[in-house]
Formats: sequence, C-alpha cells, structure tokens
Amino acid sequence: MFGYYIDLAWRSLKRNKVLTALMVIAIAVGIGASMTTLTVMHLLSGDPLPGRSGQIFFPQVNPDPTRPHAKEPSAVMDYHSAVDLWSSHRADRQALIVDSMIKVVAPDVALPPLRLDMLSTTADFFPMFQVPFRYGSSWSADDDVKHSRVAVISDDLNDKLFGGIDSVGRTLRLGGSDVRIVGVLKPWRPVPLFYEAWGAYTKPQDVMTPFSTGLEINDGHFQQYNCWHIPDTPGHLQDAPCNWVTLWVQLDDAAKADAYRRFVADYAAQQKAAGRFTSTATRLRDLMQWLDYMGVVPSDVRLQMWLAFAFLAICLFNTVGLLLAKFLRRSGELGVRRALGATRGAVFAQCLMEAGLVGLLGGIGGWLLTLAGLWLMRRQPTDYADIIHLDLPMFLATFVLAIATSLLAGLLPAVRASRVVPALQLKVL
Repeated sequence: MFGYYIDLAWRSLKRNKVLTALMVIAIAVGIGASMTTLTVMHLLSGDPLPGRSGQIFFPQVNPDPTRPHAKEPSAVMDYHSAVDLWSSHRADRQALIVDSMIKVVAPDVALPPLRLDMLSTTADFFPMFQVPFRYGSSWSADDDVKHSRVAVISDDLNDKLFGGIDSVGRTLRLGGSDVRIVGVLKPWRPVPLFYEAWGAYTKPQDVMTPFSTGLEINDGHFQQYNCWHIPDTPGHLQDAPCNWVTLWVQLDDAAKADAYRRFVADYAAQQKAAGRFTSTATRLRDLMQWLDYMGVVPSDVRLQMWLAFAFLAICLFNTVGLLLAKFLRRSGELGVRRALGATRGAVFAQCLMEAGLVGLLGGIGGWLLTLAGLWLMRRQPTDYADIIHLDLPMFLATFVLAIATSLLAGLLPAVRASRVVPALQLKVL
C-alpha cells in the first residue's frame, strides 16, 4: 500500500513539473538558509567536553578593592588568590592557566623566529581536559614543583618546525631560555576554547609549559590589563594588583562541588577579614554554565538563525498555497477516486505522500544549498571559520526538517482535498 501511494504521488508530481519545481525550490531555499545558520549554531554552542563538562568547574573570587559591591566576581583572579586555591588541593584535579606571547626558535632548524602564544599551566591540565598526545606525554606534577624547563607543543608547530616527526627530546628556545620537548599533541581543537576566560573560538596555544616555568622565562612580558593599580615592574604580575590568572577544577560528584563552593566562600571571607578583599562575592559554575554566562555564541549568529527560520516560515506558507492550488485543481480526479470507493483517509494519505516527496526533493536541494552556505561561511574573517562543516547529525536534520516542513505544509491542503464531495464532482464531469 505504501508503494502504491508513492507511485500515485510521483505520477501526480510529474504531471505539473513547473508547479512541482516551484514547491521544491521554495522548500530547498528555506531549508538551505535555516540549516546553514543552525549548523553554525550547533557547532558553536556544543559541549567541548561531552560527558565530563558537569565535573569541570570555574571558581571565581573578587580581589579587586575598587569593586566592593560587584554582584559578579571577575572572570580571572590575581596571582595570590589563584595559587592559594590551587595549593589547597581541595579538588580532584586543578589547573592554573595564564597565556602570553613569546618568541620561539628551534636552534637546529633553519627557520626564522616565530612569535607565538604560550600557555603556562599545571600538569593536571592535560588529563582534566582530555588533551590527546601524538608523541610523548605531559610533564609531571613534580615538574611543576621543580620549575622544570620542559614543554608540550601542538601538532601544527611540530609539523612546521620538525616536519611532523617525533620531536620529543628536541630543544626549543622560548625567549632566552632553552626547554626540552616532552610531548606533541594530536590535532586538538576544543570548540569553544573554554579554558581561556575570553578565548571564544581561537585555536589552542602552540606551546605549553609548566606554570612557574612560564612565569620565569617570560617574566616582564605578561599583559597588565585588568589592574586596579599600575604594577611596580611592568609585565611582572606575581605581586601586582591585577587579575590575570585563571583556575579550573575538577570535582567528580555533587557533594564535592558543594564542599568546594563552601571552601571558596570561606576563603573569600577570610581574605576580607584579613583586609585583602573588600567583597565576599564568589561563584562556582560548571563548564556549560560558565559558557552560557559568558555568552560565547556571537549574537549575530543567533540573529541570523532566527531570521533564517523566519524565512523558512515564509517558504512554508508559500508551499501551503501551492499545494492547496494543486490539490484543488485535481478535485475532479479525486472525486472520481472517492466515487470508485477510495476513502477520505486514502485520499488524505495520497496527498500527504505528495507533500512528503516534495520535502524529500527539497531536502536534497536544501542539503546542496547548505553545503554552499557553509563554504561561504568558511571564507568569512571569523575565528570559527575553520571549524564550520556539516556533521552527520546536521546532515540527517536537513532531511528531517525538509520532510517535516513539507508534511506540515501539506496538512491543510490534504484535509481540504480529502473532503471533496464525490457526487458534486461527478455531476460537473
């Protein structure tokens, strides 16, 4: 029976190719526009740590004395607050993070110096954020304590400097200091770059060093934004009145999260009693709550998505009109079918099958237009242009949306067609 309805629907669509083409184009254009923006939204608002984001938390305190009544603490901390919380070892894992620009040279490679972004962090960064390695491994917690001159580099930098071979054990010169490469990452592109307070959709850093090591070899070159007084030594921020260090912690269950939240609140209260803080405002958000709070998805992407779905709605109404005109023009044919014994349900199913076929054809066209739209998006000067692609869920969603839209558009015309009175149509004939 299903094949019978498909055959009838296909024959009907072929009888009026111009009208069929108009309906398919209307669906395809609407689907192409909406799926292009929905795919971008899907990629930008995804979970960068699926299955683990609920265990990763971002603690905040407010050491800035110029903001005593601020309801929300700063997105980053001063050095002493971050190190105090990190040194407490109250979390299952924890990572201090700060980045800075540095000159990078491979002494035995004939390439000019590179100016790259260096991440200074602690050993827990790698297992906590599930950072994958191609060669070697991360440094150890003991390397953090000893300020070891070691580094982990990205796959891109390894390709650029060493042709992609195993470079573990080779030497890099960072600024004026030599470090030994202990690990090379696999291609790794978290979206968004969640561990940076303002990272959004930039690429991860090409060079990573132990936290204290990075502070030593790049001393004097850290950006002194977010300071409430000018530092005594420019670029040296350990004792400066500046917020510039990020702390992330891993808490494996709700009880640990509650306990750590109380610990951070108690710490702020102690610091206020000691006269270092003027505010006890604290926060502990998990990863997805933090991304939502920061509003990492660009507002123009959200606006484009809603405009595209509004356009899809216009295409839907146009398709309703075209299907209604098509079905009503066939009143005589449908009346004869009713007179020969076809039920209203059979006529309704036939008409709805036609709408579904229109949606399938429109979905194919919409898929092609979506690919074209994403190709154009990849050529825009945005931080996220290189990550835009059509994954399997969005590919399937393209056809589901196209068929669902066409079926929705076909409901009213199909109901009207199924109510054709056989006697009146036979009388006209």
